[in-house]
Amino acid sequence: MAALKAVLFDVDFTLARPGPELGPEGYVRAGARHGLRLDPARYDAARDAALLDLRRHPEFEHDDEIWFRFTERIVRGMGGDAPSAYDCAVEITRGWERHENFELYDDARPAVAELRAAGLLIGLVSNSARDVREFARHHALAIDAGISSFHHGKTKPHASIFRAVLDLLGVEPAGAVMVGDQVADDIDGALAVGMRAILLDRDGLQPDFEPRIESLSELPALLGLAA
Repeated sequence: MAALKAVLFDVDFTLARPGPELGPEGYVRAGARHGLRLDPARYDAARDAALLDLRRHPEFEHDDEIWFRFTERIVRGMGGDAPSAYDCAVEITRGWERHENFELYDDARPAVAELRAAGLLIGLVSNSARDVREFARHHALAIDAGISSFHHGKTKPHASIFRAVLDLLGVEPAGAVMVGDQVADDIDGALAVGMRAILLDRDGLQPDFEPRIESLSELPALLGLAA
């Protein structure tokens, strides 16, 4: 195998998790601003139902409307079945663009720092509308390159978004590894362009998948960097 030169990370649910404004109570507050009374106890069931209906763009184009409608289904499932549900959903979805609505996992910054100390380049590749370079600066996360699907135009697992980050890093696919929490988007997408890939399975839902870690603190050792 080629020598490892770079590690690419997914962002949401890999390096960072959404904060309360993007969860049940945030939906309730947003709903109130649009004249809707939403029930936070119905959030999980509403989101699960919306996920069942979620359909990605057939050409992996970044399409905000898909996520507006996805969020609208959650709003309506929480009791906001009214004409203002769509506008409420747009407001909530736009909240995913705000860096302050996220917090890094405790293991994210130390793991990235250890990889950089070992001489590896760090890239971010995200299916989001956020500027991930600004996101990294906001959260004091040192990276070398980053691209979101909004700015690139294609979403993971499309090959071009992985190649775009690799080009910015000046690294061939064989010299890079992708770390993410989604098999189809992160793992299969990276493998298809010739990268290595590691699943981050924080909740231990896929114990038989390999290679796999449950915390980013395990990553340096898996890459052969730990003493």
